Amino acid sequence: MRTYNIAEGLNVNVTIMSNPYGLPLDALFAMAARINKKRAFLFVSKILGKHIPVNPYVSLLSGAALSLMIVADREEARRERASELLQDVLHALAHPEEAKQVYDKVMLDEITVRTPLTIIGFAETATALGHSVFHVFADGATYLHTTREFIPERTSVLNFDEEHSHAVAHRCYVGKDNSLMGNGPIVLVDDEITTGKTALNIIRDIHAKYPRDHYYIASLLDWRVPEDEHKVLLLEQELGIHIHSLSLIKGVIEVEGSPDLSDAISDPVLCDEQCTQTSIEYIYLDDIFNLVDVRSESEDGWINHSPYITATGRFGITSDQRREIDNSIETAAEQLRKHRISANTLCLGTGEFMYVPMRIAAALGNGVAYHSTTRSPIHAINTEQYAIQSGNSYPSPDDTSVMNFIYNVTFGQYEELFLFLERDVIQARIEPMLDVFRTKGFKQINVVVAAGNG
Repeated sequence: MRTYNIAEGLNVNVTIMSNPYGLPLDALFAMAARINKKRAFLFVSKILGKHIPVNPYVSLLSGAALSLMIVADREEARRERASELLQDVLHALAHPEEAKQVYDKVMLDEITVRTPLTIIGFAETATALGHSVFHVFADGATYLHTTREFIPERTSVLNFDEEHSHAVAHRCYVGKDNSLMGNGPIVLVDDEITTGKTALNIIRDIHAKYPRDHYYIASLLDWRVPEDEHKVLLLEQELGIHIHSLSLIKGVIEVEGSPDLSDAISDPVLCDEQCTQTSIEYIYLDDIFNLVDVRSESEDGWINHSPYITATGRFGITSDQRREIDNSIETAAEQLRKHRISANTLCLGTGEFMYVPMRIAAALGNGVAYHSTTRSPIHAINTEQYAIQSGNSYPSPDDTSVMNFIYNVTFGQYEELFLFLERDVIQARIEPMLDVFRTKGFKQINVVVAAGNG
């Protein structure tokens, strides 16, 4: 058992039950206290590319690890090769300097599956993780991710709650070729499984509408206790199905106390002369990505008429589109490389829009760190061992009734920023976010919009 003193008054005891690959825990996650009555702490992933900056290839490999575990579990003929590649991937997760080489090696292998798979990533944290699981497969896979967004012109085919989250409602939209049809296995991807309730909720909803025999729950970390795992068995018996669980690390956690967060901080947003010296440029990637021309409606009543891009998987994509998506990402990266002014660059995804920016960041060259804005409210404490040492909040450009956060970006840490938006938004809605980044000492801020308003 290992005890993490997260904050004054709050300890989390972690007992590892299974670590079959011998992964060093400190390479996978750190801990932080979060603002949530249902759960007072957060495992802050060092490989996910969400809350803290990472080498983008490391994040892509975290999904590849889960893909290879699925292949090893399902494809006897490819089990040995998948296991070999998996060892390389897991080594690179702890040695980021080798991540690009290993990622290229995995992608050259052109992995396929005999039985089609449908992969679902959970919003917002696991949209990129789920997509990176999907993208390893050269054939036979479909991907879509759940979303918090409301799209009046589409009917959500799945609706379920994430019970421990601060933002519980999930929707799931699909295109005309419903990617949930068929009887192949469905793979549910999340960065972390705590109780498994979310996964069981969606399996129950899927099975009522699109029944099949096999489901996978794939995660980087699995903290379910025996009682939670028994619920999986009960659901298997009730529905007559098989549910396979895969994770890099399996353990249990015990929480002691509650945090005293009197020393928590939030960086002030004070625009001074330095802010006015930051150059801001808007770069529109029009005509690079295929679009889905639908509008969204936010809780604050704003209707955004800008299209979405198909490459995210929000409406479903298949392996047949993999090369097309790769080409679009490389074209976007080629355009953005012309705008780089520094070897010290931060690329930021926004909210659910994580995978495409992550791939572009990986293609921009050396000296690039990647992570994303988030809906997760986490306490920042400026101590060396604590995961989240600085943080800012601002109203989301997509929905001003929702607060967004950015963590671990300090003044002068980077020289330039590429801030990625999937869709165009009106200037007044993006200004609060830009005000935050104006205080960070960037010489250049590039606001990259994948889909303009036409």
